[in-house]
Amino acid sequence: MTAAGLPMEVTAEGLPTRVRIHEVGARDGLQNEQTVVPTEIKAEFIRRLADAGLPTVEATSFVHPKWVPQLADAEQLFPQLDGIDPERLPVLVPNERGLDRALALGARRIAVFGSATESFAKANLNRTVDEALAMFAPVVARAKDAGVQVRGYLSMCFGDPWEGPVPVAQTVRVCRALLDLGCDELSLGDTIGVATPGHVQTLLASLDEAGVATSRIGVHFHDTYGQALANTFAALQHGITTIDASAGGLGGCPYAKSATGNLATEDLVWMLHGLGIETGVDLDRLTATSVWMADVLGRPSPSRTLRALSHKE
Repeated sequence: MTAAGLPMEVTAEGLPTRVRIHEVGARDGLQNEQTVVPTEIKAEFIRRLADAGLPTVEATSFVHPKWVPQLADAEQLFPQLDGIDPERLPVLVPNERGLDRALALGARRIAVFGSATESFAKANLNRTVDEALAMFAPVVARAKDAGVQVRGYLSMCFGDPWEGPVPVAQTVRVCRALLDLGCDELSLGDTIGVATPGHVQTLLASLDEAGVATSRIGVHFHDTYGQALANTFAALQHGITTIDASAGGLGGCPYAKSATGNLATEDLVWMLHGLGIETGVDLDRLTATSVWMADVLGRPSPSRTLRALSHKE
């Protein structure tokens, strides 16, 4: 633990007063593990994250086990979370079959997972960008008819390992298409961690010009080049109030080998609390949870805040 009163709260002009952290460690984090984590451990991880005050904890993915074997236990896991409001437990669904499985278990928030680039759409979904959007259309429509909130993930918003730089207009087009399908919220993914603050601000300004409300945008940064917090601050300056993060910095992407860990939730919370931005998260409880999971996985966390607070090397 650190000394009482740290981080010292010093506000910065023009930033939001509260941020919603969308915790992805249990899904995006664990899906990239080489060893399958037992269902009971996943359930305990999610419960601890929820108890730490994280308002949204992405629980699992209803994708075919062949593609993401680490999350093949979705049907077994979700019922073990019955003490948590399902509105706090979004799940990823790739298609109508995945939606059927999620709805049958009482899921109330779902996400579809698209790509801003053709190469990643082919690698991840074996479809073109537009074919993937067509596949999502009935999923989103049926979810909305069932009163379920829909998030649209968009990968490779800033760069692609096969195509290189991604034109801003290209990302904006797919963002608009996801909203036109009926998605309530977008998550802009820097899947390989190549974004820089100016690029973030330019994309967000272009989305403004395209009529996309800032309130409907979340950001999802990876820390491959050490830019995740800087990019987050740039998003905060633009008024973004939904930020994805992963407890302990877990995660990557099984379809993009250069994608390293997500922005660590502990690092994000430390920065936000220092800026006087409310999160509702108990950093001590969050730290204890991530230390526990690091022990389960048998390796230290990449989160610098976690290491500082837990004195774990």
